[in-house]
Amino acid sequence: MDGKILAASSKHPKPVDRVFQYGTAGFRMKANLLDSVVFRVGLIAALRSRKLGGQTIGVMITASHNPPEDNGVKLVDPMGEMLENSWEAYSTELANARDEDLLKVYKGLEEKLKINGETTARVIYARDTRASGPALVRALVDALDATETEYTDYKLLTTPQLHYLTRCTNTEGTPQSYGDVSEKGYYEKLSEAFVRAMKGKKTVGAVTVDCANGVGGPKLHELVKYLKKGSEGGVDIKIINDDVLKAESLNHECGADFVKTKQRAPPTSKAGNNERCCSLDGDADRIIYYFSDPEHGFRLLDGDKIATLAASFIGDLAREARLAEELKIGVVQTAYANGASTKYIEKSLGLPAVCTPTGVKWLHHAATKFDVGVYFEANGHGTVVFSPQALKAFHTKEPESPAQAAALDTLRALADLINQTVGDALSDMLLVETILAHKAWTPREWDLTYVDLPNRLVRVEVKNRNLFKTTDAERKLVEPQGLQEQIDALVSKVRDGRSFARASGTEDAVRVYAEAATRGEADDLASKVAGLCRQEGVGS
Repeated sequence: MDGKILAASSKHPKPVDRVFQYGTAGFRMKANLLDSVVFRVGLIAALRSRKLGGQTIGVMITASHNPPEDNGVKLVDPMGEMLENSWEAYSTELANARDEDLLKVYKGLEEKLKINGETTARVIYARDTRASGPALVRALVDALDATETEYTDYKLLTTPQLHYLTRCTNTEGTPQSYGDVSEKGYYEKLSEAFVRAMKGKKTVGAVTVDCANGVGGPKLHELVKYLKKGSEGGVDIKIINDDVLKAESLNHECGADFVKTKQRAPPTSKAGNNERCCSLDGDADRIIYYFSDPEHGFRLLDGDKIATLAASFIGDLAREARLAEELKIGVVQTAYANGASTKYIEKSLGLPAVCTPTGVKWLHHAATKFDVGVYFEANGHGTVVFSPQALKAFHTKEPESPAQAAALDTLRALADLINQTVGDALSDMLLVETILAHKAWTPREWDLTYVDLPNRLVRVEVKNRNLFKTTDAERKLVEPQGLQEQIDALVSKVRDGRSFARASGTEDAVRVYAEAATRGEADDLASKVAGLCRQEGVGS
């Protein structure tokens, strides 16, 4: 095997003077820099699988909402969750090893982690629609062949579909079986659960779905084949931006990131006033809703609004099912969540809201501490996770009335409809459509549940982002010393003020967030805090 690894790695030399870092999104950069990284991720996948006694590891080649010339690669652990934290460091170490040291570093990890090289390693992998995908798959396969790993190529998938299939593969034939191990099984599970969740309810009008000209387009077309029409108790879906043949159109003037940052619908959208619209990102793991209000124009219904909608609905169902006392329901957010959403969760819904550092792995982990943990980042990435106790209660609680029985039926359906492994735009869309149908709400009624505080996000370039160190889930700076006190002084001068600064995870920049009672105050606060950070950062 050692000879095979050496021979294969010679085909995938590491670029000199490049330092790679495994982050929240795995490795992500210009595609032409990724060849050696993807090869080495293949090596790590084999080690991880062997370390876990031959459980199947997922590898996804995607760069999500990034431009078409970028690509990335990330690993998925056996239950469909993000790679365990400590293994991010091992992945980074192997990715940065000099070519002549690669085998030594690989063998060193095998020894340090007490991995039995004789154990069969198993990997499944897929990619999004980027033009660079097939060549990077070849680099991955070279590593899997060199390490004598058994593998399955699922070709084109959304990122959440690969997470789902990783969990299905590892739970097949057990009491924890998560579903049929196939792409078809994914569509069948979602569509059947949607029918049960919608029982007796109707959607009103179609929903326009912008697929960011990414892999979500063909996969949504496939899912639609399994769904009933709106008139039959299903949903009518108008698909736009589903061109995966023109590589340069991916995420161009469309997709969740475009809509969220530009605060407007994609130019290709022809939706009328008050019509439901949503946008996926390039690999379909994020979704945001929006609509055009006749009086107020474009209205965004982001991850905060989706989280509060889901928490409110599930909280109501738990009460109707007489489970509210025995189930702990909570919402997990990051510091970027609008203060008005946090207040609504705690005051109006009466639920705990927990704040974690930015990054899905932190939110997911915190959500598992609840029986029902709802988590969404403001950018639209999120899901709901149910504890084994919650799932058991949904199935064993004896109903004493038709209303209680109906609530339990709906909770059981939601547990199947929601992809609990990771944020999944297709699954989350069906969840939102279900809730709006049950509540008989238009997007305007959903929008009016609470009013966002005006806010502003500013990017400040600095020489060294590592000078900016935070605590309290990234809401307070501990370094540079004295800077937080200056920020606090500025915040104290505005109504409903809140502001924080945190180092970017991907570039030498600091991101400053500010919110206040009025647009002018929010902009002014953001500008002043950015000025303080710029002063500190320039001297670094």
